[in-house]
Amino acid sequence: MTYEEVMEALAGMGTEQTKKTYIRHGAKEPFFGVKIGDMKKLVKPVKKDQQLALQLYESGNYDAMYLSGLTINPKMITKAELQKWVQKAYWHALAEYTVAGVAAESAYAHELAVEWIESEEELIAVCGWSTYSNYVSITPDEELNIEEIRNYLARVRTTIHSERNRVRYSMNQFVISVGAYLQELTEEAKAAGEAIGKVHVDVGDTACKVPLAKAYIEKIETMGRIGSKKKTCIC
Repeated sequence: MTYEEVMEALAGMGTEQTKKTYIRHGAKEPFFGVKIGDMKKLVKPVKKDQQLALQLYESGNYDAMYLSGLTINPKMITKAELQKWVQKAYWHALAEYTVAGVAAESAYAHELAVEWIESEEELIAVCGWSTYSNYVSITPDEELNIEEIRNYLARVRTTIHSERNRVRYSMNQFVISVGAYLQELTEEAKAAGEAIGKVHVDVGDTACKVPLAKAYIEKIETMGRIGSKKKTCIC
């Protein structure tokens, strides 16, 4: 497919109702309002063309940017391209899911996660925490820096409530990810979740809620899934 054909297909899939939903969550024009399930019909043809996937992200159209994240080959994306992506992630969905998922499966996952976490720009910091969370979920334990992750848990415990709005959300998700996917630190993550308690995040005019980290980890425990790594974090 060509870029024009993909954009035309996305336009045909969009609905006003989906647009209204995305706007409530923070999306801004231009975008068509395509449901993710419908968008996935385009993954197979676009996935064959890395340059097309990059061009879709450069469009600035949210639907095209999300599709780019589903179709890009994370093993082929460069560090410079990821830096451009994070700068263009203009709302939390792109930072928390699209960019973070691709970055976590790239060769620069850890390097960029720790760099972005320190950013003074809220959404870049969000992307940093989300990238690290995804990285933990797919990376074998023996390849992870356990002491560094332990230090990040301690940092979340002491700073989360004074952090920026969406950073609080992604920090809370980091605690959950560590507890769920890194068995060695599950108890420490639960303790961090208990110390943190309820995390207040302004989610706008939506029904979204911030999960209690300890309770969420315990739910995963009851399902016997602690330490079960994911094959991919791109979805």
